[in-house]
Amino acid sequence: MARLFITPREMDFISDLTKEVTKDVIGQTIFYYKVREDVSEVHEIYEEAIEKVFDPPVEVDARVQWNPAEIKTGKFGYEATANIEVYLHHRDMIDKDINVQEGDYFSFGSKYFEITSIKFDKIMFGQVEHVTGFVVVGKQARKGQINKKPIGPTGESFTEEDSMKDTFEQQRGFEKNSEGKTNDKRDLIDSGKLEKPITGPKKVRPNPDSSFYGDDC
Repeated sequence: MARLFITPREMDFISDLTKEVTKDVIGQTIFYYKVREDVSEVHEIYEEAIEKVFDPPVEVDARVQWNPAEIKTGKFGYEATANIEVYLHHRDMIDKDINVQEGDYFSFGSKYFEITSIKFDKIMFGQVEHVTGFVVVGKQARKGQINKKPIGPTGESFTEEDSMKDTFEQQRGFEKNSEGKTNDKRDLIDSGKLEKPITGPKKVRPNPDSSFYGDDC
């Protein structure tokens, strides 16, 4: 598409639409764990850190493609290993100052995954400087690679307080909502092309008078 017709404003519009679907409709998130190579002790021969040190987890809005686990049978029995694909919004990673790298980890549900590959998804309208996002492939981490307590939601079979997510609140370009800071930016709002939504972020709650459906209660 010619640059004459697709200007930065159109790019901002497309980026904001993608953020709206991801953050305000779908509501899937992962928790990103950045490996601190500067403070992790690396083995001289294997060039791998046995005890990895991580930055505090960062919640990241994403679209997750959950694939069935691969079952392998060996002399010690069978082993199920999950592999998933995560789609991350490129500008959202810039906004959150996250440098996505192979070897980092993330959690989704009760499982942890090591990032094995990262690739750009698409460029926007043939303009190489504008990328839609990343496709991140994660392989289920072995026990001992990362020893952290999973952050919910994790599943119906768990008994922790955060095992089930019964509320969902939109972000809609606001710096914070009732759950805390969002670090959410919408380019058309930041550039003054649009005003922030008058009604603010809506919330889905388990009771029937959820404000999302028009009942402010």
